[in-house]
Amino acid sequence: MDCYRGKDAVICDGAVRSGKTLCMSLGFVCWAMATFDKGTFAVCGKTITSLERNLVRPLLQVLEDTGFVCIPCRSRHYVDVSAMGRTNRFYLFGGKDEGSAALIQGMTLCGVLFDEAALMPRSFVEQALARCSVARAKLWFNCNPEHPYHWFYREWIQKCEEKRVLYLHFTMDDNPSLSERVKARYRRMYGGVFYDRFVLGKWTVSEGLVYPMFQRSRHVVQEVPECRRYVISCDYGTVNPTSMGLWGESEGVWYRIREYYYDARREGVSRTDEEHYAGLEHLAQGLAVECVVVDPSAASFIACIAKHGRFRVIRAKNEVLSGIRLVSDALQSGSIRIHAGCEDILREFSQYCWNTSAAGDVPKKEHDHAMDDMRYFVSTILCGNGEQNFMVMSLAR
Repeated sequence: MDCYRGKDAVICDGAVRSGKTLCMSLGFVCWAMATFDKGTFAVCGKTITSLERNLVRPLLQVLEDTGFVCIPCRSRHYVDVSAMGRTNRFYLFGGKDEGSAALIQGMTLCGVLFDEAALMPRSFVEQALARCSVARAKLWFNCNPEHPYHWFYREWIQKCEEKRVLYLHFTMDDNPSLSERVKARYRRMYGGVFYDRFVLGKWTVSEGLVYPMFQRSRHVVQEVPECRRYVISCDYGTVNPTSMGLWGESEGVWYRIREYYYDARREGVSRTDEEHYAGLEHLAQGLAVECVVVDPSAASFIACIAKHGRFRVIRAKNEVLSGIRLVSDALQSGSIRIHAGCEDILREFSQYCWNTSAAGDVPKKEHDHAMDDMRYFVSTILCGNGEQNFMVMSLAR
């Protein structure tokens, strides 16, 4: 249509599972094949592995089913695509950090597609854009929304008219392969700011409680069933509080059975590593605890635990926003619950808030110690591979 002519870029954002990736990648290749012959293009993701899994494999299947000839070269990370007597080459790049910009320097491109553009460093995106110097080159972006202070939102989505961008917003209703039952399941999975972004597809500011989906009537129990596995999580502090939680698993649900919480400021006396270790021993109370997941910065306390030789130690995964999302998912699904006697974590649930004065997704650094030890547990054990992490750490010693 005439109203779409003359655009220099296409941006597609919106809800998860809305069909953005397939629509954009298929559109990108069809545009490239109709416009160029013997051209060079870039397809960029957060990592090469995620790009091949989430975009390249499904895309190649669709292209081959519709008559395109696709010849991948996995060792050099490119795919040659042929159709209508034309052949073009599509290089694959991972833009995971600032150093990734060097990977794409020096190339001359006819076009570039960014899958999950909001997860890539600005330096990488802008370096790739600078490579698109061929006449009729175009820029293609897709992403899930982040916070409204994000550079991509401010520099591209809010400046669509100025930068001659075709902006498309997708919802789950735009994906005909999703049944109403599946869409309802996705709506149940997320809460708070993550619901606004992943389900509604909004670039929403994080504000209010970090875990608004937490409900005492649903998540707090008076009695804990018999458990078959036990893990302890720990957020260590010297001046700040030290918080530890004992978690037990029963029929796929993890219960915070009891906790240790020591606030040196409130008590007026700091405790040594040995005194905290005594609290850890008391928390375990003779149970067969599989491991202790510890704040990765707590080097002295990790050494103290290792010295006693009773507990295996795992350094916790500590990506804050990713961990908060995983805890939110666990609360939404009901896979973690809290015993009523764990008063400190229950108190923090009602106090742990987003920092609305920060330009991004940052929780306030207060009332967050039991929140952090819970996040370590969920990220590392419930949603991670804690045993593998332990083995890697042991071999590294």
